[in-house]
Amino acid sequence: MKETISFALAQINTTVGDISGNIDSFRKARNQAARDGIDVLLTSELAVSGYPPEDLILKKSFLDKIVKEVKSFARETKDGGPAILLGTPWRKKGKIFNAALLLAGGKILGEALKCELPNYGVFDEKRIFSSASNPTPIKFKSRRLGVMICEDMWNQKVAKCLAEKKADILISINGSPFELGKISERLRLARARAKENNLPLIYLNQVGGQDELVFDGNSFLLSPNGSKKLHMPPWQESLMYGSWDDSRRRWSIPLKNDHQQSNNDLENIYHALVLGLRDYVQKNNFKGVIIGLSGGMDSALTATIAVDALGEKSVECVMMPSSFTSKTSLLDAKKVSKNLGIQLVNIPIQSTAQSFKRMIERNSKLRVSRNVFDNIQARSRGVTLMSISNANGYLVLSTGNKSETSVGYVTIYGDMCGGYAVLKDIYKTTVYQLAEWRNKNFSGQFSGSQKKIIPSNIFSKAPTAELHPNQKDQDILPPYKKLDGILKGFLEEDMGIRQIVSRGYDRKIVKKVWQMLILAEYKRRQSPPGIKVTKRAFGRDRRYPITNYFFDRP
Repeated sequence: MKETISFALAQINTTVGDISGNIDSFRKARNQAARDGIDVLLTSELAVSGYPPEDLILKKSFLDKIVKEVKSFARETKDGGPAILLGTPWRKKGKIFNAALLLAGGKILGEALKCELPNYGVFDEKRIFSSASNPTPIKFKSRRLGVMICEDMWNQKVAKCLAEKKADILISINGSPFELGKISERLRLARARAKENNLPLIYLNQVGGQDELVFDGNSFLLSPNGSKKLHMPPWQESLMYGSWDDSRRRWSIPLKNDHQQSNNDLENIYHALVLGLRDYVQKNNFKGVIIGLSGGMDSALTATIAVDALGEKSVECVMMPSSFTSKTSLLDAKKVSKNLGIQLVNIPIQSTAQSFKRMIERNSKLRVSRNVFDNIQARSRGVTLMSISNANGYLVLSTGNKSETSVGYVTIYGDMCGGYAVLKDIYKTTVYQLAEWRNKNFSGQFSGSQKKIIPSNIFSKAPTAELHPNQKDQDILPPYKKLDGILKGFLEEDMGIRQIVSRGYDRKIVKKVWQMLILAEYKRRQSPPGIKVTKRAFGRDRRYPITNYFFDRP
């Protein structure tokens, strides 16, 4: 028996539904691995279909195409090149499984079926997949490959069962989306599985954006004692190798490994936003994006992320002033656009908003109050942006943050309008922190400028929608530091009013925030999709009824 076995880890950005395109990516990776004499090419969870495929799995024609393409790909392995561990949906005895198939010698040599199906947060695999039991290693060249599929690694019993059946190595293929704390948690669990079973472990994760999810990559190799021997680059595609030596019980890495796991939350969040936006725009074939640039922090950060994701030629910004827009805001918006290297189009909306006001008052005999006119202005801006989008095919980016959408401090069909909300899961306090981080940091993965982008004045001035004279966000909302602390208690920790008050927050403020949170559900249901970065984002993570008579009591 050969003492070493070599693996190629294909950390690839797949596209949901692009079965042929995804397999072609693996084919190219396999060809490279063949030139380098590798034994086995590994792909991530459900790599053939793209992850998550959602209800595409229930479509017979979709599965038929997968079966046809996989069998054809298997025949290509007659050439004597590397075997392929292929993550794919698979039909067996009338059931659909989340599977890993080993293709070698022109056929499907073995299979591993996912045992632990997650059914929490963004995951609802029990809805579309059957679960397997009795996991068994796949035999390959006198070795037993103990294959785990994502959630299988998070449970001790699957790895233990594979080890008891004489697995020589543990291989975990994953579609594990990014959220705060997830990167270090994966490593902690992988180390536990390696040490518990005294086996080397390969952890392979996919990379790229899929609608509201972003996958960070961060694949790695572990020795049986849990020490890390290879870390693949985060937030980008990569093909890297590792050879396991049975006799020496150690990994051999052919290339220098300079990549490190980043535990900087702001760095990781910013990269997630850039990658998520880039893939959403490019995979959906939008020509570029449009942003309403107000001179405030949210739109400034959104524009900066957009240029970092897509480049300056694919980003268009529009300033839509009214009589309430300050000269400072106009100047700040111009500075941001200049620093980003993009043109700023100026389209005043005052006359449009006044026309709406006169039309309503003249024809309905209703009086347009200040609050109504505030919303008319916001909706005039929304109509302007959507009309430009219709004309040039660019995607409108909503600039709202999680703090505002949580409590309904947004105008439905106004500043909420758009096709994608980059800051949807970003609290206002984090918005400022991200802007400060970006002003001081840059990455080769960004398409924008290395210089400081967001002017100091945007950091120092009080947040305002500028819809009426002397308006400030804090006229209606608590200071954002307090608001975000309360919201995190409600949203991420499922705390009640009493529990949050016990942390030192004012009871009246906490109760008011809870009521605003509940009443704004109907608005959030109509908000555009956006990138998940926290443990509990709006949407799949948090499913509350719109019609709801329950109010937590203090």
